[in-house]
Amino acid sequence: MCTAVGFAKKDFYFGRTLDYDFSFGDTVTITPRCYFFDFGEAGKMPEHYAMIGMAHIAEDYPLYYECVNEKGLGMAGLNFVGNAHYGEPVDGKHNLAPHEFIPFVVGQCRDLGEAKELLKRINLVNRTFSDALPVAELHWIIADKSGAVVVESTESGFHVYDNPVGVLTNNPEFPQQMLQLNNYMGLSSKEPKNNFCSSLPLKPYSRGMGAIGLPGDISSESRFVRAAFTKNNSVCGDTEEECVSQFFHIIGAVENVRGCCELADGKYQITRYSCCCNCENGVYYYTTYENHQIVAVDMHHENLNSGRLISYTPMNSEQIKKQN
Repeated sequence: MCTAVGFAKKDFYFGRTLDYDFSFGDTVTITPRCYFFDFGEAGKMPEHYAMIGMAHIAEDYPLYYECVNEKGLGMAGLNFVGNAHYGEPVDGKHNLAPHEFIPFVVGQCRDLGEAKELLKRINLVNRTFSDALPVAELHWIIADKSGAVVVESTESGFHVYDNPVGVLTNNPEFPQQMLQLNNYMGLSSKEPKNNFCSSLPLKPYSRGMGAIGLPGDISSESRFVRAAFTKNNSVCGDTEEECVSQFFHIIGAVENVRGCCELADGKYQITRYSCCCNCENGVYYYTTYENHQIVAVDMHHENLNSGRLISYTPMNSEQIKKQN
């Protein structure tokens, strides 16, 4: 259960929450230009654009949850359990396992236009990374400063949808997520007008009543509506500090608090981390459930011409500044 957002101001920012009941061993991972990717049936990629994001590194391979490349294109995979369907290899296509999809696209596409063209030649196949890691049921958002698309591989085929709101959560399929926004056309950031009955002297008794009806639960459908409303009504300045702060406020509207989503065996789903990458300058910002201080990792402070992965373990202890 996750939420991804693209946010355009002076620069373009892309990020997500990752909501789960345990960690796979996540690290902020930079893949330099000369790291060697072997995509199996889709061929080898000895050189590519450098990228940064959160990943689980298995057998020296970056299994990215999301990442942004040095040209400003971002991509994130979100759980799509029950709807994702991967088929058999198809002649004439780039046949990719789901774990190969993000680096294959972000590694060679400089913008969303190039990504759309590449997607026409991609086929997702049901192939695991290893016996210990089953195939992840995902759908994906790809975005840059020009816009966003959603990619879904379902039983009905491989679909690429334009995403005008720049938000994605989990189930249901993306067209249904967009359809449900019609139920909330009456919401507003402004004070409401009395459309109930002209003969009754109704008036607001509190600020924020224009958004009454905005769903507050943490289901994927409700998070989609809430993130779309929050992001598309967001107002902030153009400085880096203002934009990064605002981005974390936007995705903070859909965070999972421990105890509010109980799973089996006394486990709870929480927002394990939230992230925001400035796609123009390659700085990756993150917070974790245990650490609300925003931490930054700059990909351009590293040697991007090397062939070895660079990783940083997230700072997980709370950083509290004592003012007196």
